[in-house]
Amino acid sequence: MGNPPFFFTFSCFVFLLGSLLSLATDTITPATLIGDGEKLVSSSQIFELGFFSPGKSKYKYLGIWYKQVPDTVVWVANRNSPIVDSNAVLTIGNNGNLVLLNQTDGIIWSSNLSREVKNPVAQLLDTGNLVLREKFSSNTSEGSYLWQSFDCPSDTLLIGMNMGWDLKTGRERYLTSWRTADDPSPGNFTFRLEIRVLPHLCIYNGSVKLSCTGPWNGLAFGADPTNTSYLFRPIVEQKEDEIIYRYESYSSRILMMLKINPSGDVQRLIWHEMSTGWQVFFTAPNNFCQLYGYCGANSVCSVDDTANCECLKGFKLKLQNNQTWPRECVRSHSSDCITRERFIKFDDIKLPYLVDVSLNESMNLKECEAECLKNCTCRAYANSKVTGGGSGCLMWFGDLIDIRKITGYNNGQPIYVRVPDSEPGDKKLLWIFVILVLPAALLPGFFIFCRWRRKHKEKETTMESSQDLLKFDIYMSVATRTNEPSEGDGDAKGTRRDSVLPCFSLASVSAATENFSMQCKLGEGGFGPVYKGKLLNGQEVAVKRLSSQSGQGLKEFKNEMMLIAKLQHRNLVRLMGCCVEQGEKILIYEYMPNKSLNFFLFDPSRTHLLGWQTRVKIIEGIAQGLLYLHQYSRLRIIHRDLKASNILLDSDMNPKISDFGMARMFCGDELQGNTKRVVGT
Repeated sequence: MGNPPFFFTFSCFVFLLGSLLSLATDTITPATLIGDGEKLVSSSQIFELGFFSPGKSKYKYLGIWYKQVPDTVVWVANRNSPIVDSNAVLTIGNNGNLVLLNQTDGIIWSSNLSREVKNPVAQLLDTGNLVLREKFSSNTSEGSYLWQSFDCPSDTLLIGMNMGWDLKTGRERYLTSWRTADDPSPGNFTFRLEIRVLPHLCIYNGSVKLSCTGPWNGLAFGADPTNTSYLFRPIVEQKEDEIIYRYESYSSRILMMLKINPSGDVQRLIWHEMSTGWQVFFTAPNNFCQLYGYCGANSVCSVDDTANCECLKGFKLKLQNNQTWPRECVRSHSSDCITRERFIKFDDIKLPYLVDVSLNESMNLKECEAECLKNCTCRAYANSKVTGGGSGCLMWFGDLIDIRKITGYNNGQPIYVRVPDSEPGDKKLLWIFVILVLPAALLPGFFIFCRWRRKHKEKETTMESSQDLLKFDIYMSVATRTNEPSEGDGDAKGTRRDSVLPCFSLASVSAATENFSMQCKLGEGGFGPVYKGKLLNGQEVAVKRLSSQSGQGLKEFKNEMMLIAKLQHRNLVRLMGCCVEQGEKILIYEYMPNKSLNFFLFDPSRTHLLGWQTRVKIIEGIAQGLLYLHQYSRLRIIHRDLKASNILLDSDMNPKISDFGMARMFCGDELQGNTKRVVGT
């Protein structure tokens, strides 16, 4: 009588063990079923597949979600066929198809393969892709899959997932929003890769275009945020049989997805190991200028300006009763190839929508300009790529639609718009001015200038002498100590440096910063404004210009310049040169693309981007820089103004200490000293 209880216990153990194993598996075979309450789990425990009810819905759906974040559903199988009870199962049918069956074996959803498959198996991968393949096939690459959920996207684009066109079959893969938060059936909004002339991304409301990026320029889509470049890499592949868009993350610790909401907003969401929820990295459209054609044809939209919509130069408002935008701007002149014309450059622009456009990928910018000027109907031109020094020629032959001024950390491009060399009514006025007004104005001015020149000649000579003395002082201060320790290979000590600080001409610095334009301005500190510049060799630099309103002066300028010129360490910002012409006091540094540490620490939308590994690297780098200054430099140097805004970050998030205007030198055996004034912030 002891055998039956033992047999019963053993049977229960086997049943429970089998149940646990089935729950932990990532595959389905024709012999297995997934019912309500059961799940497939990917091998690294990243994604789950099972049945769910969204929000307040009474219906059930088969979906895939992040195991760590169960409320985040990334794919739904039966969007158009909700399950009304709890009796549905997922299995592999007799013909090898994945099928979702109801309690009467009726098919709710199917992978819909047209051919029969021998030994099929379905597997949930760590990428979130549900694939159907042959069980004993040695080829497990993406091309060997008989069917995959990545080919049937819902509202979410995951890492490695493709969106775009199969040119052989004409099939398009795009995202479709849920109807509501409680209803995953296809909504009104779609997010698509358009391939008109050049690839670009667009949001549609039904058949109406809602918002578009600029064209793909070889690195990114125009008007897309640039501050995401250290998180992921966008990829556009144009092959013979397909054109696709996807993205790859730089960190396996960060979960990331691109999602279109029921409201029509496209959001990039990230979740890292320290998160308590999804962080919205960007949303589009997030202002009225991102709405397609908001200002109408031949106009530019700017969020920052008081007048948000303006006609492009060379265009004027067409007379209309409508006093609100969008309004139509028309050319202020007719292009008949007789009137002399030229092109005006507009910087930081989201290029117009690619309609009535031609593309020549072999032309450079000069050739593009000449070609556009020859054709009277050519309205504008631009480079199609930013890689390879800028190449490819885009020319617009119709109205320029959906132009906006790019602000902040977004990918803007220059465009060249055709305008008359002078307005028709201006030539007559110009000749009157040249013949009558100009001589009368210049003659007395000439005598005044000669008198002024004589009076100030002596003063000017004195100023030039003082500037030459300053240059000589700078040269001698830097050159007399050429054996200062510099950057080491892995420690705070360094090698010797034998160089003299270059002095740049004011003309070259002005050219590099586009005459110190506001578009190149990066910010402003106690010393003065800082500009982004580009030298003739293509190297990007940061240009620090002493302001006349600055509380700092010549002493701080010389102090910073002579200190940094003699210090070389991987965690100290590198000084490229200086400029002391025409009363200007300018320092030229290496350019730091990730700005300063306070840009991340004190902005709630960015502070989560500094993972602990990056934070430790930054702390260690600052410590190495300070150890060099305090101990291994021949003169002990105390920074006296160390703060987050003076810690710059390069493209790899390596820290570099900057701003030595307040620094103080000590002799090798000095441990303390007295300051004569209050310094620092």
